[in-house]
Amino acid sequence: MDERLRTAAHTGNVSDLYSLIQRDGNVLRHFDEVEFVETPLHIAAEEGCIRFAMEMMSLKPSFASKLSQQGLTPLHLAVTKGHTSMVLRFLEIDKDLVRVKGKNGKTPLHIITEVGNHNGLLERFLEICPQSIRDVTIENRNALHIAVENDRLDVL
Repeated sequence: MDERLRTAAHTGNVSDLYSLIQRDGNVLRHFDEVEFVETPLHIAAEEGCIRFAMEMMSLKPSFASKLSQQGLTPLHLAVTKGHTSMVLRFLEIDKDLVRVKGKNGKTPLHIITEVGNHNGLLERFLEICPQSIRDVTIENRNALHIAVENDRLDVL
């Protein structure tokens, strides 16, 4: 990834993003050509840069379901980092992101049951997509199994 693009995503600088796009209209194209890649949306999600992330989702909706080399989507990262507002914004744009499986077949709901129920995200996920409670990992574990295994009684 171009270091200037990485910095723009890391700092949430939308103006710098558009400056890069003006210089090279294809600056974001190659991300779609790689199967597993960290996109600027992944970086913004991890850093909690909501405005940049929303702009990126508008420009390249495909990035939202893209898996990084670590097997994580931007939503997985936002959940892991506890960026509740960003998680909710992602789901406003595309509720199906709740069910995208990453590394080991884990969905963002599975991640919530590992890291804890930040600001009622679990309830929000189940409200948006009740069927997601049935999603299982490659080890055939659902969200409840994971919560018990991780002693996350706050999730139950």
